[in-house]
Amino acid sequence: MKTTKNMKKTLLIGSVALLTLVTAACGNSNNANKGSADGEKVTLNMMHPWTSPNVDNEVYKARIAAFEKLHPEITIKQDGVAAAQYKTKLRTLAAANNLSDINVVWPGADLEPLVAGNLLMPIDSEMANWSSILSTEALAGFNQGGKQYAIPTKQTFVDIIYYNKEMFAKVGYDTFPETYDQFIDAIKKLKDSGITPISLGNKEQWPLQSSYLSAIQERFVGSDFLAKVMNKEAKFTDPEYVKALGVIEELSKLKAFNTDANNMDSVQGQDYFIQGKAAMHISSSTVDSRIRITNEEGNKFGIALFPSVTGGLGDAKKSSGVAQYGIAISSDLDEKQKAAALEFMKFFVNEDLYKELISKGVVVPAKVDVPADASEYLKEMIALTSNGTSPVFDSIIPTQVTSVMQNGLQAITVGRMTPEQLAKDVQAALDGMK
Repeated sequence: MKTTKNMKKTLLIGSVALLTLVTAACGNSNNANKGSADGEKVTLNMMHPWTSPNVDNEVYKARIAAFEKLHPEITIKQDGVAAAQYKTKLRTLAAANNLSDINVVWPGADLEPLVAGNLLMPIDSEMANWSSILSTEALAGFNQGGKQYAIPTKQTFVDIIYYNKEMFAKVGYDTFPETYDQFIDAIKKLKDSGITPISLGNKEQWPLQSSYLSAIQERFVGSDFLAKVMNKEAKFTDPEYVKALGVIEELSKLKAFNTDANNMDSVQGQDYFIQGKAAMHISSSTVDSRIRITNEEGNKFGIALFPSVTGGLGDAKKSSGVAQYGIAISSDLDEKQKAAALEFMKFFVNEDLYKELISKGVVVPAKVDVPADASEYLKEMIALTSNGTSPVFDSIIPTQVTSVMQNGLQAITVGRMTPEQLAKDVQAALDGMK
């Protein structure tokens, strides 16, 4: 990774090396647009998860509109699906051989079945458009069998702890706790002073899995544990991993979360924190714009990573991250549609997109000059996340198994499951996959 000094000039955040699982998916997609072009005009369906008010989502939708203005002969018909339901719909459409013409895809385990089913078009012949700004590491998660299938738009670090400096100072912490024991001590003191320690919106279930567990497992078992699980060299039932799951149980028993955590969605969880109702919120680097960059009170919020764990096998300086929102093209397009889709991809994902995202405070996986108007908060985020990247749980583990983990983590928060039982259930789900 580059030093903070060099990052003032360029930005290079590489994606983690992602392990994939071969699963079954078959057949060719059935596109409603085929043969429906009117004269020289082409309509392409595009499915994406850009429905929430995150700043990068607005950038993406604005670029679609700009493309249509520049190319009136091409219409991009958008199908926006809420992030919590997006992967399920993508998987359902893939099983029915009915993907959209252009799709937002995730790397690694989520990409593998789409490639195995020959549902996506390799774009190796077009890679000269991105080779100067995207490293091999940044593209790795969307590369299968030596072929490139998608281009990422952003680098997401999922485990950023946003904390209220004033609230922490009130209980004796002028800086964020460096160890897990100090972290728990701060939570107890915050509770005693009448402050909700952590704002959690887990209605969609992914926050505890993606933002919390990804960070916790790094501290307890290290960056290579999930790869070992997939290679059958380790199990979720291993004692150290059960201890990692036990953190969620401990936080729940301490009543660290707001009481309506499982009825509140992720955006509401952000708002709860921004409104000063909790001392911490753990989420992705993307929401830094809402919490600090565009917030008049942004200065009172700091950022940190999950603290070190005594005896833990991981690195407390690492942040869990992934190159995300890959733009991929269906393999079942005629020549005119294919040409139009490639024209769109080259316009949509380019240096201008990355610079615009940076100017909005979003970390990107590309080597581009940082705009002069880039936020000081972004530079702080880059420094925080520049000490190594650890894997995100659902970028390695198949979706079906991830769902079991998400359900179980939510059950732990209400005392309906133990870490030991969840570990057994998740391992059984993985063992039962064909």
